[in-house]
Amino acid sequence: MKIKVSVPATSANVGSGFDALGLAVTLYNTVTFEESDKLDISAADGTRIPRNESNLVYRSAKGLFDKVGKKIPPLKIVQTNPIPMARGLGSSSACIIAGLLGANRMLGDILNTQELLTLATSIEGHPDNVAPALLGGLTSSVYEDGVVYSVKRDVDQSLCFAAIVPDYKLLTEAARAALPKEVSHKDAVYNLSRAALVPAAFCEGRHELLAIATEDKLHQPYRMPLMPGSKEAFALAKQCGAKAVYVSGAGSTVMAVAERADAEGFYKGLETGLEQLEGLDGCEAFTLLRLDADNTGATVE
Repeated sequence: MKIKVSVPATSANVGSGFDALGLAVTLYNTVTFEESDKLDISAADGTRIPRNESNLVYRSAKGLFDKVGKKIPPLKIVQTNPIPMARGLGSSSACIIAGLLGANRMLGDILNTQELLTLATSIEGHPDNVAPALLGGLTSSVYEDGVVYSVKRDVDQSLCFAAIVPDYKLLTEAARAALPKEVSHKDAVYNLSRAALVPAAFCEGRHELLAIATEDKLHQPYRMPLMPGSKEAFALAKQCGAKAVYVSGAGSTVMAVAERADAEGFYKGLETGLEQLEGLDGCEAFTLLRLDADNTGATVE
């Protein structure tokens, strides 16, 4: 039996919702699973990936087998990985969800969605990426006493997204190391009040709230100095008509949000402007990804 899993890219934090909010977008990793006589891991698109038991898709699949007390069989795993790695678009979460869903289907869908989400979070450490990768849409998540509580809302389809992806990686470990150990009560309230507006801004057509809802004082000011060209990318996106701009996940991608009615001029302006930004110190090139919200989440065939 051949199993195919498709998992969307994700954009975590959404500015103000540090480690709690995330949304899924229309860029997909796919993974196929088949039983084999030996472990065989490859990338159909030539992406460099671990081809042994350290592979994150395999480790996640094995984690589910271990959890239910079963021995994982030798597998042939083929990955296709258009989600850029270490760019703040949820590439590791896509691998984790793919491995868990593939294993779960092999075992007859033994775990429910809540259990899968909790197991995924235990592997990833935070639910902000794995929740939208699994569920789609905009998710608000809490990890409490080893259990994930997550609420999903469909993102307004009149919004479109532009991922401004630089040519350098920013590992999550480095991005987290840049954060202060303590923050002021004032900054915590600043973010909390804005995060509360995010669902209305993204899901209920309150587009006038997008800019203020995605402002942040907890992580972006500390991470952007590690992201050459990010200040310029923020300014360019706003100049081109973005309703909101924020650091996607831990970076290095900058995510801009616009109204679909203005999409053509928005994307064209970004393409022209990014060409002028190329060559900045530490960033030789940017890739622009035109994306929509994905309200479906991961699928298994």
